[in-house]
Amino acid sequence: MAELTLTGPRPVRPVNEVIRSYAELSAVVRQLGLLGRTRGFYIAVFSGLCVALVVLGGTFALLGDSWFQLLVAAALGVVLTQLSFLAHEASHRQVLTSGPANDKVGRILATGFVGISYAWWMNKHSRHHANPNRLGKDPDIDMDTISFHQDDAAKRTGLSAAFVRKQGYLFFPLLTLEGINLHVTSLRWLFSHRDVAGRRTELWTVFLRLGIYVGLIGWLLPPGKALAFLGVQLVVFGVYMGGSFAPNHKGMPIIPADVKLDFFSKQVLTSRNVSGGWLASWAFGGLNYQIEHHLFPSMPRPHLARAREIVRDHCEKSGVVYTETTIWKSYGIVIRYLNDVGLAARDPFDCPALNDLRRR
Repeated sequence: MAELTLTGPRPVRPVNEVIRSYAELSAVVRQLGLLGRTRGFYIAVFSGLCVALVVLGGTFALLGDSWFQLLVAAALGVVLTQLSFLAHEASHRQVLTSGPANDKVGRILATGFVGISYAWWMNKHSRHHANPNRLGKDPDIDMDTISFHQDDAAKRTGLSAAFVRKQGYLFFPLLTLEGINLHVTSLRWLFSHRDVAGRRTELWTVFLRLGIYVGLIGWLLPPGKALAFLGVQLVVFGVYMGGSFAPNHKGMPIIPADVKLDFFSKQVLTSRNVSGGWLASWAFGGLNYQIEHHLFPSMPRPHLARAREIVRDHCEKSGVVYTETTIWKSYGIVIRYLNDVGLAARDPFDCPALNDLRRR
């Protein structure tokens, strides 16, 4: 998909009118109480996940030295992803009223349960929300293993270029490594020279959690099965996490660094919803309502479905493109988009001098 330019999908009405209408939309959302806390919901979800952890722990102890433990590992990967969703919601102040209280809950869930730095996540994700899909501002589209922009892909050479040209097809297989990547990246952040809030506490928590977790698995299972258990859990966790976040912005318009958009247009035009109702909301932790989440980051998960109806009608009246599709179609869009971007990568057998002559 091409970059979003000043002549691309834009509000039909003047920018100041769009801003004013967004203020009216926010007022409606507040009047309906959609920004109010839903503590009962989050207590129920967290309690259910804790029960699931206890059941998995008991099953793990009863099975002993068995390859059926890999089923427990897969289920654990799912539960840890669901706990990550809760940590994400706490980071956005969706769970409790107090900011510090939400941070405590988020840090306990992310660092204590999942083993990922909450400080790292807050830094990265806050920058993403401020400038989704904006070049040079959104860390989620910075060049890494995958190139999300043609200019980045064009810098690739040799084997890297050959890889990037097929990166769409390789994207989901690479998610099998995303679980390891998340743990390693957050540790690198904690060991960096940056000024990290709560660094010491998070480091102690991460390593204590890792020691207990790996120690129990190594104590009850022989080395081969223990490694297989850890591998399956990390693969499921990585694929589930990556598969939940991938549909949200990949393949949506990229905003050039020099283009300015109002808040409403910027958040809506770069975000994609996934249909599926309550089932999708449970499976993706509310991330299926990505447009509403970006417009109202502190809105609790149970209120996003109602907000969707209001926001969609508002977009239709404002002339702002509102994008929603099925999960499978969104994955297809992501694959095609990444492959299209990858075509800009340099051929390892390319001859710049010959290309220059051809252009003449």
